[in-house]
Amino acid sequence: MSPRLPFAALLLLSTAAYAAEPGKPPLSAQTAASGGPLDPAQKKVTFDTADLQIEVDPVREVINGTATLVFTAKERTDRLAIDLDKNFTVTAVTVDGVDPASVANPEGRMTIKLAKKVAKDAKLTVKITYGGRPHTAVRAPWDGGFVWAKTPAGAPWIATAVQGEGCDLFWPCIDYPTYEPQKVTLHITVPKGLKAPSNGKLLGVDHLDDGRTTWNWEVAHPNPYTIALNVGPYEELSGTYKSRFGNEIPMFYWYLPGEKDKAEKLFAEFAPTLDFYESVVGPYPWADEKVGVVETPHKGMEHQTINAYGNDYAKAPEGFDWLFQHEFGHEWFANQMTAPNWDDFWMHEGFTEYMQPLYGRWREGEARYAAMMLEMRPKILNQSALVAGKPQTAEEVYKTAPGRGGDIYYKGAWVLHTLRNAIGDKAFDEVLRWTVYGRADPAPGNFQPLFRSTPEFIGYVKQVTGQDWQWFFDVYLYQAALPKLTVTRNATQLSLKWTTPTNKPFPLPVEVSVDGSVQTVPMSGGLATITVPAAAHVIVDPMARVLKQDDAIDAYQAWRAAQPKPK
Repeated sequence: MSPRLPFAALLLLSTAAYAAEPGKPPLSAQTAASGGPLDPAQKKVTFDTADLQIEVDPVREVINGTATLVFTAKERTDRLAIDLDKNFTVTAVTVDGVDPASVANPEGRMTIKLAKKVAKDAKLTVKITYGGRPHTAVRAPWDGGFVWAKTPAGAPWIATAVQGEGCDLFWPCIDYPTYEPQKVTLHITVPKGLKAPSNGKLLGVDHLDDGRTTWNWEVAHPNPYTIALNVGPYEELSGTYKSRFGNEIPMFYWYLPGEKDKAEKLFAEFAPTLDFYESVVGPYPWADEKVGVVETPHKGMEHQTINAYGNDYAKAPEGFDWLFQHEFGHEWFANQMTAPNWDDFWMHEGFTEYMQPLYGRWREGEARYAAMMLEMRPKILNQSALVAGKPQTAEEVYKTAPGRGGDIYYKGAWVLHTLRNAIGDKAFDEVLRWTVYGRADPAPGNFQPLFRSTPEFIGYVKQVTGQDWQWFFDVYLYQAALPKLTVTRNATQLSLKWTTPTNKPFPLPVEVSVDGSVQTVPMSGGLATITVPAAAHVIVDPMARVLKQDDAIDAYQAWRAAQPKPK
């Protein structure tokens, strides 16, 4: 492929592509895999900034873009590797304003051979002009891509969701979690009558002579997959939240026309949810930009400062919108604290899932918390360990059989539930702050976004408690099967024994109720025996504080699996 092609060729290819057929154009294995092995050339640079000019054409269902990317060389190099779906036609590539020696993109990893080698610390400005029909999602957000939809009134309604497949589905990037640019500026051009809410702070809206508008946004330290396009005839609700930390935070919700009453009820949830997260975890990380939510034709996604919401304003017995609350939690657990590799995916989803019963507890007390935790428990399948201990793609973690997809949510939440009950609320909250902010006293302006691995999280548990909890995580995170608690009783004694499939030590204390009196039983060496009266009524773990193997749940899951599938 030559560095430059006539712009007319771009338009010709764009009109000849697939028409919003799910799964089309097909993705290469390279583009479909987010977080796979880095190219050696990618390891030689940092990704500093991106300026993205993207025009969305709802009629032809194509995009045309110009991306200006700035990199810094960490060592001498004569090559760049940038991820971009090969289905786009690239019409121009320059590096520092000069045509490179060669450009090739056979499988979705664009290799740019520089005209000359550059030195360490050199800045490289790469400008890529591209366009075409982007990959259409089969079932967003679980399968990534564009969603080309219509509002009930027939207006264009467009969204992107690319977590599993990555940023390269619609903009040139390095599709790896640790390659967050320091800043991304977006200039999104849409037809007359449509709006384009996106990430970060609105810099302004340009009104073009033909009625089109360009929406200009700037976002700091975005997780690459969270950059999002949202296009529709949106109406807007806005307000200001006065934080417990003394600052003020702008809040926005973009919704479809005709839904104002329902939209106002959802918007009323923003402030109390924000208060919960700030009181339990810490300061909202993006206060200088906004709290932003946009209604989308797909279910939802944690797009930094522009969370996607598609829950149709559903009501729930816990009294709050679970999808809004969950995606909003990712502003802390995914966007502020980001896993450096998808093997640590549970640190995004497990922590955020656990924030839901904690929010129920914060709102209503222990009964709601217990109900929400118990509702999760049968969903834990234990088919694979939560953490493999080696780099993984999003696909490998979320979908590959035997998968850990649902377990990164529900098992992750139950591991945190068990940990909190073991170390106490005060220590647990401090572990959260160190994990999310890198300090025990976060306040607006004294922290930056960071990457956090599972071993680092385990290290903070040790730091805060003064005890080594590696044995706890070795069983819960690094092996699939749950620990089993065997209970035996004779006339005067109750014996408890922890066993794990690999005979790992597991000295986790257990509560026992004897005629309504609850005691915590130490399990040194994984064993304990206590004296109980012959006629006493005994309940082990009466408040379900511990994640463990359960015969009833195993039988229920087997029964469910054996039921005829719906036709």
